[in-house]
Amino acid sequence: MEVEIASAADTTVVVTNPGWGDSMQANKAGLLEVADIFVINKADRPGVRETRRDLEQMLDLGRARAWRPMIIETSATNDEGTEALYDAIALHRRYLDEDLLLEARRARTRVELDKVVHVLVRSRVAEIAKGDAYDEQVEALLEGSTDPYRAAEKLLAES
Repeated sequence: MEVEIASAADTTVVVTNPGWGDSMQANKAGLLEVADIFVINKADRPGVRETRRDLEQMLDLGRARAWRPMIIETSATNDEGTEALYDAIALHRRYLDEDLLLEARRARTRVELDKVVHVLVRSRVAEIAKGDAYDEQVEALLEGSTDPYRAAEKLLAES
């Protein structure tokens, strides 16, 4: 679910913390594919270097991308690293420039529209399937007097 939500954003920030787990779990979760910026929060705790090392290794082993995700260390309770995070987000925004940003938004909008069209078509099919005309086409298919494509075309034409 989180990966689906991330695909709707211009910049995706993935927040981890020291001891977050092995790289295989993150890789399975698709974090490498969606992250534009990694944040290691609670950077005032032990294990930050290991977490950074793990992230760097995962990025090194992942597929090459035009934008390499940045790794920022923060400590929310101490208000440390928030300016660096803001700067990283601004840098990513500048990287996207207007053409890349517009194209990414166009692709996301197409995906969103496709989902809505699919929902509406499924709803329409459910309505058609409740009618007598649908039952007639089922019988015609059983008798062999039509094929599924002709039956579907007739149902759609009559609806």
